[in-house]
Amino acid sequence: QLQLVESGGGLVQPGGSLSLSCAASGFTSNLYAIGWFRQAPGKEREGLSCITYSGGGINYAASDQGRFTITRDNAKNTVYLQMNSLKPEDTAVYYCAAKRYPCSRYAFDYNYWGQGTQVTVSS
Repeated sequence: QLQLVESGGGLVQPGGSLSLSCAASGFTSNLYAIGWFRQAPGKEREGLSCITYSGGGINYAASDQGRFTITRDNAKNTVYLQMNSLKPEDTAVYYCAAKRYPCSRYAFDYNYWGQGTQVTVSS
């Protein structure tokens, strides 16, 4: 059974940085792409980034303006989302998800989800 566990969320001041982690287990990692999504209260789940096993990363969210970077450590079965210059509008629950290759920006394409980690950007 494929499992995903996010960590690294928390409270950060505007302009600060956070690095989220998504630890994956229970599957053949080279067949799966991992995506990061977020969902703010009252809003739809938004696709942020996706990365393949080979490390090819794609950023989907125009709102991040180059502030978010997705990376992957296959030896640790972990995908990271580095977020810099955070803004209050980045406040949301952040999720990682897995699907069979290739990447997609759409939540409905993903079969496996983590429980989410809260990111709050506030002074």
